[in-house]
Amino acid sequence: MTVAEIQTICEQFPGMTTDIKWDDHLCFCVADKMFIVTAPDAFPVSASFKASDETFERLSVAPGCMPAPYMARYKWIHTDDIRRFSYKEWEALLQDAYQLIAAKLPAGKRKALGL
Repeated sequence: MTVAEIQTICEQFPGMTTDIKWDDHLCFCVADKMFIVTAPDAFPVSASFKASDETFERLSVAPGCMPAPYMARYKWIHTDDIRRFSYKEWEALLQDAYQLIAAKLPAGKRKALGL
């Protein structure tokens, strides 16, 4: 798995934008709300993403994963290497992350995005 493949998955989501935060973190957002943050210059490439309650519980104890520092209370997971998940797993994780964040947007923004 690569950051380019993650970007390919995210580009399918309505209203998805990218931003650089904290000097070197590539963030994928919907309506300026992050749903995944990557560290593309690190080796291995790490990432943090929003997760459902069930996914958060499952991945919190998975090898190479942990509750994301500073974001765990919002059910974000950090993985130390994006290659720990297959393309298919990332598709599901990112779809969930996007939908969880998009669902919290104001109705007007959701409507403008076609959600």
